[in-house]
Amino acid sequence: MNHLPRLQSLLGDRLDALLLYNEANCRYASGGFAWTDGFAVITPAESVCFADFRYIEAARQQVQGCEAQLLDGHTAEKVGKLLARCGVQRVGFEDLTLSVAQYETLRQRYPHITFVPLKNELLLLRSVKDGEEIALIRRAQAIAEQAFDALLEKLCPGMSEQQIASALEYEMAVRGSEAPAFQTIAVSGPNTSLPHGVPGERRLQKGDLLTLDFGATCGGYRSDMTRTLSLGDPGEEARRVYATVLEAQLTACRGLRAGITGCQADALARDVISQAGYGHAFGHSLGHGVGLDIHEAPGLSPKNSEPLPEGAVVTVEPGIYLPGKFGVRIEDMAVLRADGIENLTKAPKELIIL
Repeated sequence: MNHLPRLQSLLGDRLDALLLYNEANCRYASGGFAWTDGFAVITPAESVCFADFRYIEAARQQVQGCEAQLLDGHTAEKVGKLLARCGVQRVGFEDLTLSVAQYETLRQRYPHITFVPLKNELLLLRSVKDGEEIALIRRAQAIAEQAFDALLEKLCPGMSEQQIASALEYEMAVRGSEAPAFQTIAVSGPNTSLPHGVPGERRLQKGDLLTLDFGATCGGYRSDMTRTLSLGDPGEEARRVYATVLEAQLTACRGLRAGITGCQADALARDVISQAGYGHAFGHSLGHGVGLDIHEAPGLSPKNSEPLPEGAVVTVEPGIYLPGKFGVRIEDMAVLRADGIENLTKAPKELIIL
């Protein structure tokens, strides 16, 4: 993958170069090579990835589009010469993630350079995925679903939430996941009312709901899905709540498309849940973008009045959470198209009762 032309499209009258420290942005710039404690300089004529001794050999073999150089005691001088050689005067920097200390160091080191905040420009650029990126996300999602199917055969009363989360991560790993896309959520019984609950020592009991939120990673790109299932009959109220969340999720999937705003997308599901009397119990947004980071632009949120871009990969994850009782969330991942969505999640959404 070579994303340099897309990054260089940000250069022009306002910017002469980009300086990237964020790990995901650097990976995006390097064609997929992952490294830490380094950075990338992007100009119209030359682009360089700086990596320390731990990564430089691999970087020189794997970086695409950029030159890989050693990060050492002469790096500041190398960067200065590069900027001078390319006539750089204005450099875009990641003001959303760069530390104050890093920024002050840059200003002192290169006093002749004007540093311009990029704000959300990189996030919006990365939100639109190309075919290679979507293929990696599709593969990561397939791995996660295969692991989910394998886990269902093992679930039984007495397993702890921690055991379940570990088993799910193991099943993803043996199927080719590079790492969990994020810390796996496996919460049961009353803990399912915690949207981002941390797996603990609680053990599965008959009648429990179990919420699993998990994802795999392929080529650095992540997947994200949630399923809520039941160990035996969960009771009438839980069934009613599950049916409401499912209706909201299906309604959102039918109405989603590129071009509507993030708040319009959120309302597709929120209106269903509110009309059922549970509006107070749906406290997070409908979804978010997924890619090299698990939470990316765009947001399917009441706060986002911007149109959703075609080609973005987003989650669709309404939920209802009743503190002290239980919670239900159902999450798919989909590509936004002009006329609807391409749902990358194939796992069934009807309530699974084990």
